[in-house]
Amino acid sequence: MDSLNLKGLSAFVRTADLGSFVAAGRVLGLSPSAVGKAVTKLENQLGVRLIQRSTRSLRLTDEGRAFHERCRRILDDLDDAHESLLRTRETPRGRIRVSCPVIAYHFLVPVLPEFMARYPEIGLDLDFSDRIVDLIEEGVDVAIRSGQLPDSRLVARALRPFRLLLCASPGYLKRHGTPRCPRELSGHRAIGFRYPNSGKLQQWPLCQPEQDPEPRPDYVMTCNNMEALRGAVTRGLGIGCMPDFLAADPLASGALVAVLLDHLDAPGQFNLIWPSSRHLSPKVRVFVDFLAQRLFATQCQSASLAVTPSMS
Repeated sequence: MDSLNLKGLSAFVRTADLGSFVAAGRVLGLSPSAVGKAVTKLENQLGVRLIQRSTRSLRLTDEGRAFHERCRRILDDLDDAHESLLRTRETPRGRIRVSCPVIAYHFLVPVLPEFMARYPEIGLDLDFSDRIVDLIEEGVDVAIRSGQLPDSRLVARALRPFRLLLCASPGYLKRHGTPRCPRELSGHRAIGFRYPNSGKLQQWPLCQPEQDPEPRPDYVMTCNNMEALRGAVTRGLGIGCMPDFLAADPLASGALVAVLLDHLDAPGQFNLIWPSSRHLSPKVRVFVDFLAQRLFATQCQSASLAVTPSMS
């Protein structure tokens, strides 16, 4: 196998793709005879017939079909590597259309000055919306989303996870008491988040012994906007679950207190997604790489803020 050469593989793949030595020769810049000899030499090296020849047509054997699929992927990867190398010489430029949930501006906007200083020839069109957009139909270059990736036409790159926190205002805790284990949440007032697209209510990421009954807080309010949830919790209406980056400022100022930290175990996850393509454009490639490196790169400051201790 070490002696197999790229010329023979290319001749075989082009012949299989186009159905004749003549057509393959036109693409490769070789005579039909030279293409045929390259394929024959490859068959001799492999010890197997790849193409059945007749006076009227060429037909792949079963072994040829299987080998063709593998060789096609190999040559595509080589082309992709070559294209990527050429693109590294280009200066990324142009506009990038980005779709992201409304809440994403809390973590996205703070890192954009650094990106735009590094790549001054790239412009950004940001669409902050909780609507699930069709990237391909609507011409979106990159989206930030959570959850599964149902569309096979898309590829994803996971960002570093963030933490989900249960928070309440000091005033609320003073009036209703501080829960010190999940079962003590029963009877507490809760602010629930309802996912905009599915309508399902967010489940709080609680860890507790299996024998303990499931806590049943009283949901006095639900909303499909995480900013509104934070506002309601900050104003003392109940306990709510929110991402650490959203809770960071009110935790730092003392407007919110994190509860049950030792009983939470469900990191949140955002993904960068974009339409599948053989050649990712330089502007999109540098944007994806930058966000993957910078977003959630450090833990939220809430870890060092005043929180209520939890006791089982």
